[in-house]
Amino acid sequence: MPQDNDRRLPDSDSTPAVVRPSAVVAWQLGKDPADNADAELLGQSVQFGASVCDWKAPKRTVYFFADPHADADAFMYSLRASGAIKDNPAGKLSLTKRGKDAVFVIGGDCLDKGPSNLELLRKVRQLIKTGAAVKILAGNHDVRLLMGLRAMKLKSSPQTDHLFVRMGAKVMPLFREVFDLYLRDNPKALASIPDADTCRTALFPSAEWFSEFPLAAAERVSEEAIRRELERMRKKMDSFEKACANVGLTLREVYAAALHCRKLFLSNKGEFSWFFRDMQLAYKSGSYLFIHAGLDDKVVQTMAECGLGGLNREYRKLIKNDLFDFYYGPLANTMRTKYRAVDLPFTNEGVVCAYQQGIHAVVHGHRNRHNGQRLMLRQGMLHIESDTTMDRNSRKKEGLDGIGYGVTIVHPQGQVIGISADYPAAKVFEPASYLQQG
Repeated sequence: MPQDNDRRLPDSDSTPAVVRPSAVVAWQLGKDPADNADAELLGQSVQFGASVCDWKAPKRTVYFFADPHADADAFMYSLRASGAIKDNPAGKLSLTKRGKDAVFVIGGDCLDKGPSNLELLRKVRQLIKTGAAVKILAGNHDVRLLMGLRAMKLKSSPQTDHLFVRMGAKVMPLFREVFDLYLRDNPKALASIPDADTCRTALFPSAEWFSEFPLAAAERVSEEAIRRELERMRKKMDSFEKACANVGLTLREVYAAALHCRKLFLSNKGEFSWFFRDMQLAYKSGSYLFIHAGLDDKVVQTMAECGLGGLNREYRKLIKNDLFDFYYGPLANTMRTKYRAVDLPFTNEGVVCAYQQGIHAVVHGHRNRHNGQRLMLRQGMLHIESDTTMDRNSRKKEGLDGIGYGVTIVHPQGQVIGISADYPAAKVFEPASYLQQG
């Protein structure tokens, strides 16, 4: 078992504002006392996976940034902590030598919660324009916006009529940003927007939806999942206009902001058209699969049959052509699973199938941590939980100080390194040290 030591992190160019930790600790399974995790299980997991298929490090360093949630400052701090970028006082980014040779993976949930949705996206775009190799993964918060905006113009159907209101209160800060930036000072901004009752009819599912949706969903969705969806929608419909008012917008102004969001995100010439266009479900490098939340047996089987490229193509096809099948099927489970009983199952058979495809560890966000990244086993397979609670609104709500940052680095030399604002040392996991024991 590796021991804590005074090894230094791989050299990096100095960057302003964030001090990378100089101390290094061996990264063990768990870390929270409540986990009661048996550290021996980590070695067993690494060794069993290697018995099915060799562990492989990525050929290029991968920097994984999970769940920035609309906090542009937290994202910039995370980039600086990685050592892969440098910026000047004017905010212009450039890559360090290490960054030029790396892949930047943004693990989903760029939107909601934080104070600066649009500025966060502009920082991501700025990173792309440096020439960096950037992969943007689909997160549940991001995809909810895409589905809600697309549903506005779809033919009425019980399968999709609820998707706009289903975004709920979490989308309101984005609509407020868009309204303030693009519409508030335009005296004609609301001229073509209908009255509140007409907006309500256009955006809300009808009263009949609650009886029509169970029939439309019966073949794809379990009775328990349908029950939960109906309950969730009743709450969202009851609170939607209050959520509008809480950010200082009327329903008409929200409707206008949503229409403008369609231009920004869905139009080919929109400022943020690249965001959903370039988004993919998963990325693999070496033995590491990067995904927003996790796996289930059906998704693993899809990868076995079609490869990771086939999985990403299926995601793009469904998100464009069949929102219902996408959101209530296994692909969307990869963006929201927490391996609960209500989530699609990930069994021993799924684990072995993943190992056979050379996937030994899942690097993901979605499950936020308060003390940096965490190693956990899910059905015996290693998961590297990388959501370090970056955005300041969540941090304030959850009792954390300051701006958060975090980066999980998967290095070609075999190390996995976790750096965050809320843990004083860099956590280092080395699969090879466990394989040498086997």
